[in-house]
Amino acid sequence: MNSRHIIKTALALLAAPAAFSQEAPPPAPGEVEEIIVTARRREESLDDVPIAVSAYTAESLAERGAPDITNLQQSTPNLTLQVARGSNSTLIAFIRGVGQQDPLWGFDPGVGLYVDDVYLARPQGAVLDIYDIERIEVLRGPQGTLYGRNTIGGAIKYVTAPIADHARFNAQLNLGNFEQTDGIFSASTPIGEHFAIGGAAAIFRRDGYGTNHTTGAEEYNKDENAFRATAEWKPAEGLLFRLSGDYLEDNSNARHGHREAPGSGLAAGQTVLPDVYDNNAGLGDDNKVTTKGTSLLAEWNVNDNVTLKSITAYREGDTDTFIDFDTGPTPALDIPGRYDDNQFTQELQVLWSGERLQLIGGLYYLDATASGAFDTILGIANLTIATSGEVKTESMAAFADASFDITEQWAVSLGGRYTEDEKTGTVYRQNFTGIGSPLFGNTGAVPGLMRTNYTNTRTFSEFTPRASVRFKPNEDLMVYTSYGKGFKSGGFDMRGDAFAFPGTVDGYEPETVDAYELGIKTTTAGGHLRLAGALFYSEYEDQQITSQFALATVPPTIVSFVDNAGSSEIKGAELEANIVVNESFSATMQVGYIDAEFKEFVTYNPATGTRENLADQRDFQNTPEFVGAVSLTWRHEFAGRGEFAFTPIYSYRGSYQMFEIAAPLLDQDSYSLVDVSFVWTSPEKHFTVGLHGRNLTDEEYRVGGYNFPGATFGNSITGYYGPPRTYTLSATYHFD
Repeated sequence: MNSRHIIKTALALLAAPAAFSQEAPPPAPGEVEEIIVTARRREESLDDVPIAVSAYTAESLAERGAPDITNLQQSTPNLTLQVARGSNSTLIAFIRGVGQQDPLWGFDPGVGLYVDDVYLARPQGAVLDIYDIERIEVLRGPQGTLYGRNTIGGAIKYVTAPIADHARFNAQLNLGNFEQTDGIFSASTPIGEHFAIGGAAAIFRRDGYGTNHTTGAEEYNKDENAFRATAEWKPAEGLLFRLSGDYLEDNSNARHGHREAPGSGLAAGQTVLPDVYDNNAGLGDDNKVTTKGTSLLAEWNVNDNVTLKSITAYREGDTDTFIDFDTGPTPALDIPGRYDDNQFTQELQVLWSGERLQLIGGLYYLDATASGAFDTILGIANLTIATSGEVKTESMAAFADASFDITEQWAVSLGGRYTEDEKTGTVYRQNFTGIGSPLFGNTGAVPGLMRTNYTNTRTFSEFTPRASVRFKPNEDLMVYTSYGKGFKSGGFDMRGDAFAFPGTVDGYEPETVDAYELGIKTTTAGGHLRLAGALFYSEYEDQQITSQFALATVPPTIVSFVDNAGSSEIKGAELEANIVVNESFSATMQVGYIDAEFKEFVTYNPATGTRENLADQRDFQNTPEFVGAVSLTWRHEFAGRGEFAFTPIYSYRGSYQMFEIAAPLLDQDSYSLVDVSFVWTSPEKHFTVGLHGRNLTDEEYRVGGYNFPGATFGNSITGYYGPPRTYTLSATYHFD
């Protein structure tokens, strides 16, 4: 999209609501719902926030039967949320082309995930199931001022249901194909005048979509337990203490993927199985992920203008997993691994709310350690490369953001954040003769070449400003323009091979994004139509790219490094619409477009053994050019018998690459998904019964992969697939 097209699109977007600039008629029945969000760390109407935000209420997500947050990919412009390869609960996230595919310890994500304003630093256990929530917000574009260093692509806010001032109880049972059986329970109640407690428990069970023909184990199954508990104390007017805790245990089997090409070398004879969820993996099926955390919110409304907040949190997680890259019974390319992480965070906020001035300032501190180990087993060479290490991060930040209403029509917002990270990385990598290393129990393995063994400390700092101008010609229309800078810290490559690339001991540099946005938000036609559109342009500098490839050395090896590959430009457009025709019929629509291009991509070229600018041979990963979705909802009230809602949903996702280098056997062509939901709600709103069908056309589409071709590595080209056609019958009892 060139500059002329951008200008034309901007004029079209700005001209569209002009026809509604006259005083709007009184709201008619069936108008669009107002949604309150906290995208700027304070409560505001979605229509007034000068940020591209998609917000989903608990009711809207339940009505379409959204199982977890990856479902948001189907209805949010330019968003990628997927389950990571080899896992059931590890998250891969991209917004507007910016993210991080590699979930290895020590690598920072590019999209920040927050649960009740607590940052989740690691992607393990981050495929959050949707239950007992109030809403989910997706903030697109860098959020470096209010949310910090690793929101360079955007942020996702998962807001749990608040404790009500009266007793509440919910019980939900889900039954579906593949023997799905879920039980979800939540309750809260006040205890006396100043104290209240609440909690939720969820049990998720489902058989696999496929089978491991070597071990007989299920592939893509789900075996997960999750719990939350909250206690609130209000000792005086305006004073609140909220203590929360959560626990997740995921015992789903390891996902070994599907072989996309016939095997060779030690994997010779392995064929491409007809069912994309099947494999013949022999490494093992045990996989366990646990995450848990506690947080304490202290909030004091000093007076009508000033609020003080403290958010203290501690989280930790453990993962034990197997990834059989060659998906066969022989150890052509096998990876057992384990991850451990913990984090302590403290945030202090001061909020000022005046007639024309809104101000938030604060301090943030993070102390985190991410560690782990894995073996890379190359059976054809009777070789194991053992890798282990950790990254310790201490981060401190100060931030402030002020919004000032110049007039009733014009408002400006200015903010900035200064972040300083100190990272200490320890990396060990060594060859062993034998299948498996001492790290995973093979004490008889013979030590060989020491490839990496170092500890290094580096400090990274950055100032990330944000500015926006908002213009409201009337109550129904808002036009804004904004600039924001995003920053993702540098670090150390936990797979770094100092023998092949000595520079890995120096680590890699931070990456930054300068993002410019022009947007509109309008509610027109008597409140029946809501539109939100945005044009964006980003300059991406020092982009961190993880590369893995095979070296035909003696013995052979797989090496990895993180490059600050160079620079790129990202431009695009987004449009969201919500129309309520009347009380019986409504529709939503989303469309996203991205033109992402590398301007410079300086990296190691294995074909020549030198560093070269390969920008003309590289494309963005996980970034389709076009995405879109349309959903329709028809409602009918049966006299005395409750309400019935029918919602068909169509979503489209354009073709995309799994990695920066094209891989024809893995890269995904464009595809469409069709979902349908039928929901009945009883007259007194106590009972809800829903039937939800997803991917009704049984589309096969890849969401991840590994690419290690050649006989030395078993020609291990492996794909991971999204869910097939599923049906779920849901019954909910609600007491309020």
